[in-house]
Amino acid sequence: MREPLVKLCGNRSKQDLAYSADSQATHLGFIFVPGTKRYVRPERAGRWINEVNPDQTLVGVFVEPTIEELEIVLHYVPLDIIQLHGNETVSEVLQIKEHFSLPVWKVIHHADFGVDYMHLFKGAVDGFVVDSKVKGVYGGTGVQFDWEAVPAYRKEAERQGVPCLIAGGITAENAGEVLSYYPGGIDLSSGTETENKKDRNKIQALMREVANYGASISGSKRAVR
Repeated sequence: MREPLVKLCGNRSKQDLAYSADSQATHLGFIFVPGTKRYVRPERAGRWINEVNPDQTLVGVFVEPTIEELEIVLHYVPLDIIQLHGNETVSEVLQIKEHFSLPVWKVIHHADFGVDYMHLFKGAVDGFVVDSKVKGVYGGTGVQFDWEAVPAYRKEAERQGVPCLIAGGITAENAGEVLSYYPGGIDLSSGTETENKKDRNKIQALMREVANYGASISGSKRAVR
């Protein structure tokens, strides 16, 4: 059992990025969807990254972007992963991967047919993020779905050989619960914020919970041996 990935998303200031980078998170996310509350202009994000110089994997979140829109962002921001949060088709995903030679993660909104929808992207994506579905809102809602569904999503991702992160309503207080379902990782925005800004104390509390989980699975491995 691998230790979970941790993505701190929705960084929208240099201070946000500094707090997120000064943690054991594995991935840092930026929202490049105009009109959303966590949207950041790519030139600003690029400047913050140059100044903070984070070690983590950088993820850009988009909703049904054009190639031209992605090119503009990538001109300023050295993204490692493109995350697609809309109704992108398999052919559109493959076009983006071919054009940019970057890994693509696809967001799946939790629903009765969620696992079947994941299966459509087999061989096309490099990871999944399963999030709550809230009408008219693309992520960062603070709303969680029924985590008893997590194992089904995890198993489908494992069959495809890619990670599956869980998003929606995760905080330091409930991270242990969602991690008990052994997802490939967790993805947080609002759960690490106070008054719409990253909260260093909340980030540290979250990472303590993740570390405790990591220690517990390491202990389980030793016990099995």
